Amino acid sequence: MTRTVRTDGDGGTTTTVRVSLLRAPRFPDPETDQGVHRFRHALIPGAGIGDAVREGWRINLPERRLTGAGEVTPLVTVDRDAVVITAVKLADDGSGDVVIRLHEAHGGRARATLTTGFEVADVVTTDLLERPLTETVARDGDRVTLRLRPFQLVTLRFRRAQSRS
Repeated sequence: MTRTVRTDGDGGTTTTVRVSLLRAPRFPDPETDQGVHRFRHALIPGAGIGDAVREGWRINLPERRLTGAGEVTPLVTVDRDAVVITAVKLADDGSGDVVIRLHEAHGGRARATLTTGFEVADVVTTDLLERPLTETVARDGDRVTLRLRPFQLVTLRFRRAQSRS
């Protein structure tokens, strides 16, 4: 991106934005990026990092609205816009545990509280392959408090409490 002051008398600024959509390296795969590609993009004048992150998610994963009489309680919520939940899934080992992946998206430190919509028996921090790590998290019932570094990715594994019948 470049900005230049116009010399035609009005003293305004011209901003030129360029984007490279494909890299197309020839090594190690000479067939990389061949074929038809489709791109969607948005331009938001004056956007900050948070605005850009939000718009990126809006374009790439648009909100789905369903009709019906019932209201759906979210499986998980987070109280900071700077923290983005990128995955909510069942653990790969078939245990029924819920794995939640999130990251700090604004490039700063963040303290966030994650709240689940289900009862939690235990929570552990894992690596991307869902193997337990030694890091501990502060849990108060169904809430977990996290302190994240800039752009830090965190994977949490929640063991659900046994339902009371």
